[in-house]
Amino acid sequence: FEIKVSTVPPMGDIVAGKARVDDIKDVDVEDLLGRDVVPPRVALMQAKIANKNVLVTGAGGSIGSELCRQIISIQPTTLVLYEQSEYALYQIEQDLQRYLHQHNIANIQVVAVLASIREQQRLIDVFKQFAIDTVFHAAAYKHVPLVEANVVEGVLNNIFGTLSAAQAAIEAQVKTFVLISTDKAVRPTNIMGATKRLAELILQAFAQQETQCCFCMVRFGNVLGSSGSVVPLFKRQIQQGGPITVTHPDIIRYFMTIPEAAQLVIQASAMAQGGDVFLLDMGEPVRIVDLAKRMVHLMGHHVQSADHPQGIEIKYTGLRAGEKLFEELLVNGQSQATEHPRIQRAQERDMSWSELAIELEQLRLYCQQRDIEQIRKQLMRLPLGFFSTV
Repeated sequence: FEIKVSTVPPMGDIVAGKARVDDIKDVDVEDLLGRDVVPPRVALMQAKIANKNVLVTGAGGSIGSELCRQIISIQPTTLVLYEQSEYALYQIEQDLQRYLHQHNIANIQVVAVLASIREQQRLIDVFKQFAIDTVFHAAAYKHVPLVEANVVEGVLNNIFGTLSAAQAAIEAQVKTFVLISTDKAVRPTNIMGATKRLAELILQAFAQQETQCCFCMVRFGNVLGSSGSVVPLFKRQIQQGGPITVTHPDIIRYFMTIPEAAQLVIQASAMAQGGDVFLLDMGEPVRIVDLAKRMVHLMGHHVQSADHPQGIEIKYTGLRAGEKLFEELLVNGQSQATEHPRIQRAQERDMSWSELAIELEQLRLYCQQRDIEQIRKQLMRLPLGFFSTV
């Protein structure tokens, strides 16, 4: 029925005093798109976190902040929040301090570090100062059109920032380093995806060397409700009376919720042997236009049609630069099962550090010269599967 739907808390929560009868919430689209979450395996969740010193880069971002919330509930000794946005760092630190206060926990140290991942010496100092065991590297520029319009910044942050963090981890003898990657790294058609695939290759190259650090990466698709995702955008457009902007009637994407993505990343890290590319099972893909229609109905409106001329219009704007109709998680179609039903291990081509280092030096030079055309050409020459549509 095309009526606005809300939820009230469960009776048990009301009786226990955890919620009030008037705690009425709008139904989240996550409730409609979400699937049954496989309960996390305690041993996998604890392996790299419990009683260890953990650092999250990009700690204030959508994925980084949820990783921090999950990590703190697993009782690390220290959790270092590494973030270049002062506002985002303030927000996540406040959230975590509130959690510690509510649960009366005094034995977990939370440290807020305001810095960029491109400052390698700062990373080394922080890793050593807090004797970091596990790094979750979530810091990245991720919005495809923004990175397409700011190529040099995207390359410096996503590629050289990852290089800087990985080299710092080796220097400081960090035990585990986990890169948060993306399905856009597979046969990329945009700069953002190409930078993330090259970041993966850097870690795969380091994994071939004799280091104490175990490098791995976890690749997944779109996360519901993350900053810049379609759900908050559509919600805002519907509240303003439309139109809802969809790039193409046939565009599809894989979605999962932020908490599930973070839990699976943590569990994948426990299975790493070195150089692993883990893929998260994203379930069935969703047509973006169907998602838009569902949200319109959920918010008590009609989609514009002959019967409802005053309804919310869905407007097709055309694919943006570097945008695909669908995303993939595998480059060559080869993957193996792991002990977790929602996590697979990919078999991907890699490069040796000696050949990669030469390419990176050349790329760094093009960045210094801000030569965007040469940056694009080099990324297309490298074995990234990158095909630029620009």
